[in-house]
Amino acid sequence: MDTIDEIDKAILRELQKNAKITTKELASTLNLTISPVYERIKRLESLGFIKEYVAVLNKDKINKPFISYCQVSMRYHEEYIDKFQEEILKLEEVQECYHIAGQIDFLLKINVGSIEEYHDFIRYKLSKIPNIGILNSAIVLKEIKHTYAYNI
Repeated sequence: MDTIDEIDKAILRELQKNAKITTKELASTLNLTISPVYERIKRLESLGFIKEYVAVLNKDKINKPFISYCQVSMRYHEEYIDKFQEEILKLEEVQECYHIAGQIDFLLKINVGSIEEYHDFIRYKLSKIPNIGILNSAIVLKEIKHTYAYNI
């Protein structure tokens, strides 16, 4: 595994706070010169520590305030697991999907505009995927903490 030092970790922490920070600003924050900071960022990107840069949108401003977590259990597993995963990738309402161990096979994070849209999503899209045995929903009432940052 590729190793990173404390300066690399500091760069990653700062980029997690603000991916639009300039190399000059980052160098100033870390009391370094621009060139080594630039080279370190490029190295962190090439090693895969930095996967991508994205804009985090305000879900309320784009009219997608409704979040639900959906637990899905399959009746049978074998070839159905791969098929389920293929179908989930086609559903734009699914923001996250995890294949998990335990009584539940998959955990989905679903983001839509309203409870009515969620109902339609479950009824006309998700439940149409073959072999779903159990489908449980947990509706988010209030977001208490949300971060994309990892503690490094």
